[in-house]
Amino acid sequence: MKLNDEEQAMLAGEAGIVAKTAIEHQIKVGKFFHAVDFVPVTQAHIMADTESLGQAGVVWLERLADANEGGVRIPTITDPRGTDFSKASLLGQAEWMLELERRAINAFTRLGVSMTDTCINYQTVLQATRGEHVAFGDTGVVVYSNSVGGARSNFEGGPSALSAGLTGRTPRYGYHLDAHRQATIRIKADWTPKTLDDWGALGGIVGKLAGNYWQVPLLEGLDRAPTSDELKHFGAAMASFGSTALFHLLGITPEAQRLSDVGADKLPVAHRVGEKDVQALKNHYAVEKDIDVVVFSAPQLSIYELRDLATMCEGKQFKKPLLAITSPQVKPDCDRFGYTQRIEEAGGTVLSGMCFYQSYAREMSETKGWKRLATNSAKLVNILGGYGYVPMLASMNECVEAAQTGALQ
Repeated sequence: MKLNDEEQAMLAGEAGIVAKTAIEHQIKVGKFFHAVDFVPVTQAHIMADTESLGQAGVVWLERLADANEGGVRIPTITDPRGTDFSKASLLGQAEWMLELERRAINAFTRLGVSMTDTCINYQTVLQATRGEHVAFGDTGVVVYSNSVGGARSNFEGGPSALSAGLTGRTPRYGYHLDAHRQATIRIKADWTPKTLDDWGALGGIVGKLAGNYWQVPLLEGLDRAPTSDELKHFGAAMASFGSTALFHLLGITPEAQRLSDVGADKLPVAHRVGEKDVQALKNHYAVEKDIDVVVFSAPQLSIYELRDLATMCEGKQFKKPLLAITSPQVKPDCDRFGYTQRIEEAGGTVLSGMCFYQSYAREMSETKGWKRLATNSAKLVNILGGYGYVPMLASMNECVEAAQTGALQ
């Protein structure tokens, strides 16, 4: 890779061992992906939960922090952590899990990382803008920022995202390049979803049709522009089912106002997707009626999702646990507007700063006896089967009713 004078100095150790460690890692990544050089980035977002980090990852972070050489050079934030400390006993989390979280938080903080603990930073913290080069880790964050915001990021692993924060750059490959942002598959929607679970299911279908990280689907045929929350569920599921990092919506997302903008005028319509396809995906997960727990998570809930949930909870008393997970930026407003009180008076729980599947979900299942799980997140149902759950996809209202009756209707 070509290195400028500043990068050569980092590699030589002139900026300290932390910067040297970071850029050495980035050079290895860059060479693997045939990057010619680095591109400056303006912000980074790190997968920071300890289930991903493990003991070894936390020790590595502590060693970097112990060097006392300062820390990140650009705004660097974190994805959800592995717990809400105030609700850890409710989740059945062991003390060793919490202590590992505390150690990780301490190390990140000493490195100058802002512990935002959110996967919806594009709704709450600092949305990346069109053409802005960033280094983001969470797949839902990447696909939303690339597609809806027009920013430029690859899926950055934890060490790579932290390294970008420490050096202020990332290898220039993949979705930092114009060539990789052209559409590669053209899909037509014959139906426009109305609920978040249907938007997620549609995203999952598009992701499966696209098939891999380097494919860029263009979807046409929607009869309106989706809302931010609809795009959030659509993109998060697409990234989960298909490892998709960028999609285009014709006439809606910024880079695809016309088919020719992304080369889709040269592509035939490869697939048509309609309501029956969405229902078929949902039916695939409709294997049980009785439930043990309802979870709204992945992505974290916006203030308006929580508002809708609070309205649905009025006059109800739940037989089954209902967990609603949001970000630390949204939770104070949820409290202030009275949404938390209304949800919890019905028997639900509002949690902050975590993500269900990144919070030792398998251990939670074993400790709490939770197996049959209802959610409106298509991303979550795609993931949780691997954690020993039987996940079922339904609308938010259907999930709330299930929490009250103990079964999906």
